[in-house]
Amino acid sequence: MSDNNRINKDFAFGKQNYILLIIGTFLTVLGYVLLSGGGSEDPAVFSEELFSFRRMFVSPVLIILGLVIVGWGIMKKVK
Repeated sequence: MSDNNRINKDFAFGKQNYILLIIGTFLTVLGYVLLSGGGSEDPAVFSEELFSFRRMFVSPVLIILGLVIVGWGIMKKVK
């Protein structure tokens, strides 16, 4: 058995799995960062910024996409 095959069997994930996990985690964190903010200085004043395109569409799509990629990275078989 060569050293490369032995090294791959010692780890739970391969290089591609870790790359997918990092990308998915980054997208999820980016989605949460885009979701944050939008409050007003005065609590008695309503801010329409809460319903912006970024918070209502882009951020949830990034979060879901990131979670799907993390799941894919976990489930992907090592070659």
